[in-house]
Amino acid sequence: MAEEYIGLNEVQNRQQIQRLTGVDPVRTEWCAAFVNAVLEESNITSNSNHKYPYTARAFLDWGTPVDEPKAGDIVVFPRGNQGWQGHVGFYLKTQEINGVEYYLILGGNQSNKVGVKAYRANTALGIRRRNLI
Repeated sequence: MAEEYIGLNEVQNRQQIQRLTGVDPVRTEWCAAFVNAVLEESNITSNSNHKYPYTARAFLDWGTPVDEPKAGDIVVFPRGNQGWQGHVGFYLKTQEINGVEYYLILGGNQSNKVGVKAYRANTALGIRRRNLI
């Protein structure tokens, strides 16, 4: 589901992103809101009941922790210089670039849009997989 939003920019598509996520993407860091929205659209329990549903690191409490990612898993990365800050998105695949392993992540608020970006695999704070009931 997330793929259909690739290319949406927080300025040009501000209202559409706001309708989807429930937050103003120009005024709010919206990566976690995007992940929650996509999960909800997919009828998967989101992280919206968390005490801090719009923070990326709150996803460290979502689902089940795993060591090796599979497509669709949620990956949390550090961001900024505050301990609560982070970035979250959906894992697509692993790619080696100049001998370094990267995770390709589909997420919101990546260069101010929904897109795919490479993040160093060894910087991931956690990989989470949805709980299967």
